[in-house]
Amino acid sequence: EGLLEALPSGGFMVRDFSEADIRDAIELRGTLEGLAARLAAERGVAASVLADMRDCLARIDDVLAAPRLTEASFSRYVAQNARFHALLAEMSGSALVQRQIDRVATLPFASANAFVMAHSSGAQARDRLVIAHDQHHAAVEAIVQREGTRAQALMQEHARNAQQNLAAVL
Repeated sequence: EGLLEALPSGGFMVRDFSEADIRDAIELRGTLEGLAARLAAERGVAASVLADMRDCLARIDDVLAAPRLTEASFSRYVAQNARFHALLAEMSGSALVQRQIDRVATLPFASANAFVMAHSSGAQARDRLVIAHDQHHAAVEAIVQREGTRAQALMQEHARNAQQNLAAVL
């Protein structure tokens, strides 16, 4: 997975990751999730998976309906956000795409929730999650409407939020 470096004297150490490495990992996730969304729109999605996705969206809607986030509601958001991204990969209908999304999500700071935690408190915490969730809804609607290019662009834009969050954290 590239997380360790072999030492010349024997043994291993955890590899350093530059800001550029992290940005590239986020970009790669966005590209793959965009591909997953496009494939889902082009190939169609099983009714059962779409029902699961709609349930996931509704659960996040419920979390974000409150004017402020609590620790418990934020934890629910994180769990459902992970579920959204897993379902999106499944919607692609491609085991290969799913595996590659899973693989890229193991890269440091590339997972869908990597920077969500950085914005769990503060006045704008809920607002940032609302924007991200609006993108969730828009991408799913594009998939349902069979708008592959739009679905792809929306998921790539969604990953760019993580780039902005990285900049804010740094």
